[in-house]
Amino acid sequence: MKTDLSTYNNTWYNPGSYLKRILWLYINSIFLKSSFFPFNSLKVFLLRFFGAKIGKGVVIKPSVNIKYPWKLIIGDYVWIGEEVWIDNLDTVIIGNHTCISQGALLLCGNHNYKKSSFDLIIKPITIEEGVWIGAKSIICGGVTCYSHSVLTVASVATHSLEAYSIYQGNPCQKIKVREIVRL
Repeated sequence: MKTDLSTYNNTWYNPGSYLKRILWLYINSIFLKSSFFPFNSLKVFLLRFFGAKIGKGVVIKPSVNIKYPWKLIIGDYVWIGEEVWIDNLDTVIIGNHTCISQGALLLCGNHNYKKSSFDLIIKPITIEEGVWIGAKSIICGGVTCYSHSVLTVASVATHSLEAYSIYQGNPCQKIKVREIVRL
């Protein structure tokens, strides 16, 4: 059996109205993906206008790409670094006091390589409170990063991360326990 992309069909997937998606494509390109637009409050306003649920004190740096804001929930005091890509074909939940560092990719979609039609697979991502996602890291669909876990620089999470644990590598492996000290 061979892959036959001519049989690919994802008509079952409906992420929102066509007009809403087109309008967001332009707004996202002008105001979020642009490195020339640094105004955080307008970014938050536009995301909320398009259906994102966003808490207080959220910082969104320049050149961030968000696929569908109506599938995004962000808690309080979250930092989203430059060139983060939230490819949320499914729901992405980001908990309070979380840091998503530069160039990280949250990837809810994939394809079923076992089927000749290469069917679309979507799964949500949950990032709980106090998590730190390192620069250039990737989180795959279906993953939960439990409270205060850390995914180090350039690591790939294909499975859930235990609370208060530090993960590294591709695929990531637990390397130690995270201890947080209060100053």
